Amino acid sequence: MPYVLGVDVGTTRTAAAVCRLGGGGRGEPEPVGLGGPGGGVATTVQLTADGTVLVGEPGDPAWTATGFARRIGDPVPLVLGHERCTPEELTALLVKWVVNQVAAREGEHPAHVVVTHPPGWGGHAKGLLHRALRTAGVEASLVPEPVAAAENHAFNRPFTGTLGVFGLGSHAFSSAVVGSGFELVAAVEGVDQDAGADFDDAVFAHVRACLGRELAEPDAEDPRARALFARLRRDCEAAKRLLSGTAETSIPVHLPSGRVDVPLTRARFEELVRPAVEHAAALHARLATGVGTTVLVGGSARIPLVAASLPGPVLVEAAPETSVVKGAALAARRLVVGPGAEPEPIETSVMLRDDDPLLRFPVGGADPADVEFTPPPPRPPVDIPPLELPERRSVKRVVRGLAPIGGHRRTRNHEDGR
Repeated sequence: MPYVLGVDVGTTRTAAAVCRLGGGGRGEPEPVGLGGPGGGVATTVQLTADGTVLVGEPGDPAWTATGFARRIGDPVPLVLGHERCTPEELTALLVKWVVNQVAAREGEHPAHVVVTHPPGWGGHAKGLLHRALRTAGVEASLVPEPVAAAENHAFNRPFTGTLGVFGLGSHAFSSAVVGSGFELVAAVEGVDQDAGADFDDAVFAHVRACLGRELAEPDAEDPRARALFARLRRDCEAAKRLLSGTAETSIPVHLPSGRVDVPLTRARFEELVRPAVEHAAALHARLATGVGTTVLVGGSARIPLVAASLPGPVLVEAAPETSVVKGAALAARRLVVGPGAEPEPIETSVMLRDDDPLLRFPVGGADPADVEFTPPPPRPPVDIPPLELPERRSVKRVVRGLAPIGGHRRTRNHEDGR
């Protein structure tokens, strides 16, 4: 069945969703499992020594790139092994991987692709990503993240006027106002604003303060100490998530002397993150003056303190981290079929259009016996000289002449140091 695809490349997680174009129903957006936690996949690209690309798999830091999606527009490339790759090239490779994964599952490629981007992007950053996507073989439209969130909200709750969108993810904060025609009215991004990963650090600091000397600085040469701290950071993140639905939890710390559980209440957690949350809420209140409703998106929007700190009516979905990608799929559907309509079949044969007034002789509409036909006069002969063709180049020779994406060709003079 034909479908469209939405892709949301976040700082730490990439998600995808599809909308069907045929059959009954309204074309509900469906998140697509990409094999990672929560249905998405980690926003990592690993280049191997043999030239293959792996997505979502941790590996050698010298060959693995993270956080590149938010760096599009930065002229400084990322170095993976011996290759230099721009952020837009890595983002396009990741989007191409997602398109191929979904196409393998669906049995066909999408009719259209929409990729989301931060609201603060200008024409330069969008142009870089457009060119990189085309080079990777992906034709896509770009939609700001708040506009995609508004598309998802309007699917079940159409709105008039303006809609506020408050986004709080693992590494990014944004506040935006979107009009009922899905135009971005205003937007602001918190460059130094704390987000989900900073809240994890606050929980981690709380644990260290509680344990004191029992949890000393890890020895960089001790793999057991590094593993202990890595596991503790994951447990701190899990505790933050649990406190969105419970009043108290505990964080296990696996010390060499044994396991110790550090309690943490929601009240204490809110005390740790309240200054950052209230600062972000104040930014949104100044930007979104007069909006009727504010929609919360992003994984950290689950924190109850966030909704309590914002003015006016606030809505948050059960899975706010999927709101943007589902809206991207809905935006792709609207671009293909128009608002509230299914695509009509395209007629490719004139046999079905025997009443078309643009046809000189409509099929079945003229009687050959009544048609007068006068042949045109003969044309004079034309002397055409032979065409001189350039030397034919094979496909292999053409391909060998192309520089690899992300790399650079070195001239002989450069190699000799001249």
